Amino acid sequence: RGTEASGLRISNFKPFASVVARSTAPRQFSAGQGLSLSGDRQIVAEWRGRMAWKPATPQLELVLPAGSASQFHPTAVEKPTRPTRRSGSLIRQALYLDQEDAYAAGEVGFLARALVQATLPHSDPKANEFVRRNGHFTLSILAPKDVGLPYGRYPRLVLAYLTTEAVRRKSPDIELGSHFSHFCAALGIPPTTGPRGSLPQLRDQLQRLFASTFQCIFHDESQGRHAGDGFLIAEKRELWWDPRPRKGETAWGSHVVLSDRFYREATEAPVPIDLRVLRALRSPFEIDIYVWLTWRFFRLRRPVTIPWASLALQFGSRYTNPRHFKKRFLGYLRSVIDYYPEVRLENSATGLLLKPSPTHIAQRPAKR
Repeated sequence: RGTEASGLRISNFKPFASVVARSTAPRQFSAGQGLSLSGDRQIVAEWRGRMAWKPATPQLELVLPAGSASQFHPTAVEKPTRPTRRSGSLIRQALYLDQEDAYAAGEVGFLARALVQATLPHSDPKANEFVRRNGHFTLSILAPKDVGLPYGRYPRLVLAYLTTEAVRRKSPDIELGSHFSHFCAALGIPPTTGPRGSLPQLRDQLQRLFASTFQCIFHDESQGRHAGDGFLIAEKRELWWDPRPRKGETAWGSHVVLSDRFYREATEAPVPIDLRVLRALRSPFEIDIYVWLTWRFFRLRRPVTIPWASLALQFGSRYTNPRHFKKRFLGYLRSVIDYYPEVRLENSATGLLLKPSPTHIAQRPAKR
């Protein structure tokens, strides 16, 4: 019998039979309409739970779940010039995440608002000072020359972990686990050794993050106002690098004590996020876009256009050509929309138009 579930129409379903779903032709993002892919691939889902790619010949459609027309809003983003290699894994992960909300899964996390408005470097800046601007707000990061600045995906995952633990425990004293590999796994990073392994890279980024000084500056020349505040992420840390627990060995454990200023920033008005999405996104640029959209849509009450020049200052200050930044931004935005399809936004020549949309982590109703 025909049935509809999660936007996928399955006809003549039989136990232990496989279900074949084809991808639709040109890809266009539409909020609430499920996920569509470009290219002629299909997902083969076995009853036993195994999934694999194979070329498509027959075609089945991804259809809309039942709902009022007001639930579905067009999200206009330029079509990709070629299929992305990660589309299959994104589809599988996004469908999995849709099965259970973040609250039910215990995967609601938090990030400090100041580090959402302006973010860390995406790649190694090869310098000991870094500046990001967002309107009147400026984030300046200074690190010792012999240590370097934190950058990339790992310090973002660490900051989410520290902020989430501070909110949950209501304490600045954060335990990182009895062994370093346990902490690595808690971040969703497979622990690997070797010169380019995840363990030495994470260790390096932790040292950079905790050695850096952050300055948050607000300056409005028209109003004659200037304010600033500086802080360290942690005022004290004790980290043990042994990646593997040894039999009969006493586990000392690693821990950090958050600075008072960062602890207040992390707990007074944190930005809620889905930790599963944070771990699934592979690029620091994607992570920044995801948390920024979640924060902006929580506050947005009317449509607003963010100029491309402003977005470049906030997300990609190292891009010399504005067109290169725009192309890169839209490419990463497509990956984020796979996990956040409710967004309403449009790409224009002047900037990115944001329309009031549901925040990705809805406010949980108070218990009666």
